[in-house]
Amino acid sequence: MRILCLLLCGMVFPAMISCRDDQADSREFLTSGKVSDTLGAGIKNIRVYYSRDKFVLTDSLGMWQTGLITDSATISPVDSVYTFAPASVFVSQATSHLVFMAHIPFHQNPLSGNVYSWFSHMQLPDGLLESTENSNFVSLYDNALAALVFIAGNDIPRAEAIFNFFNSRIDSELLAGKGGFSQFRDRNGVPNGKQWLGDNAWLLIALNTYAARVDNIKYLRLVTELTAWIRSLQDTDGSIWGGYDTGGARIGKVTEGMIDAFNAVAGYDTFHSHLLSYLKVNRWNPDERLLISWPGNKYEYAMDNHSWGYCAFEDFPYSVLQKAERFLCTHTATANGMTISGYSFDIDKDDIWLEGTGQMAVAFQKAGQVELANFYLTEIEKLMLPGIPGSATMGFPYATNPGTAYGSDPLWAGAD
Repeated sequence: MRILCLLLCGMVFPAMISCRDDQADSREFLTSGKVSDTLGAGIKNIRVYYSRDKFVLTDSLGMWQTGLITDSATISPVDSVYTFAPASVFVSQATSHLVFMAHIPFHQNPLSGNVYSWFSHMQLPDGLLESTENSNFVSLYDNALAALVFIAGNDIPRAEAIFNFFNSRIDSELLAGKGGFSQFRDRNGVPNGKQWLGDNAWLLIALNTYAARVDNIKYLRLVTELTAWIRSLQDTDGSIWGGYDTGGARIGKVTEGMIDAFNAVAGYDTFHSHLLSYLKVNRWNPDERLLISWPGNKYEYAMDNHSWGYCAFEDFPYSVLQKAERFLCTHTATANGMTISGYSFDIDKDDIWLEGTGQMAVAFQKAGQVELANFYLTEIEKLMLPGIPGSATMGFPYATNPGTAYGSDPLWAGAD
């Protein structure tokens, strides 16, 4: 009966749009899409309304699909924490890949606004940010993270100021000598000559984020050359060298840096598949289901390989976040005397690493463990301190108390 109707509509009555049965069918359709944060990660348990009283919840990847819609509907994500761009979308036909980007308004959280203001105050005339106040110490990694902060805050000119600095040094630095950008430099931009894989990869991650959110052409040459340099570090067994030290010698192969590179180099090709094969054979403990730092290392596991591994790779086991409990500890912060619980760099557990604890909060967010994420964010917030004198800025020290970094190396004076 339905086939006959279609034949009649198409042959006997060509002026008609459809037969009666098809008109009824065409008024019902589904719509699907994703709710993501400003960096593209999906957000779980966001209500997506498609009528006044009908909604669906996003899954662990931020994906959603409505029930059947008749005629038309306004699709609107709703949450008590986030605002969304766009706020709503009107649909009158089947639509897929509809993306809503979630933002946490800075004005709704004065503490976040004060921290964001610290970043703005720290930016130098050349676009760079010192890692700490009046330190004359500029880290490539820290500037890549700062660019991500500015992009998340929709403060695009400040992000571009960072990128412009490195864009102007493609020929003089990135493509000179052994290649790559220097891991550290002074506030005037003078590099120290050590090209570290991970820091360069994070700059590429920030550039990729800019390309996806703002403009995929403006820094195309910088992205292309930086990608080529990272690819050039891959060994024949799929592993990736850690870069070059100040004397030009190759730096050893560090698991965390290889995760950085896997995430930074766009797409998926033999670069990625060969690296995964290497990690599976050489850096994966099948009994623990964890990535090790490197074979023969006394400190077999690094805390950030747990959180970063979970965030960077698909289908990484959630158990890795539970096993990170081996780094959990409680310490008294020397800066303000607060008792804080969080994650240390390694099994020494002789201090709390605030950045690493923040990484775990992000990983818990990705896993849908919002209560755990919020708990550790609240613990970090205990150590929020006044920033630049004379400004309404706030920030955090690197660690709660004097102790060691990964391994037995002591932290620098003032890290707490």
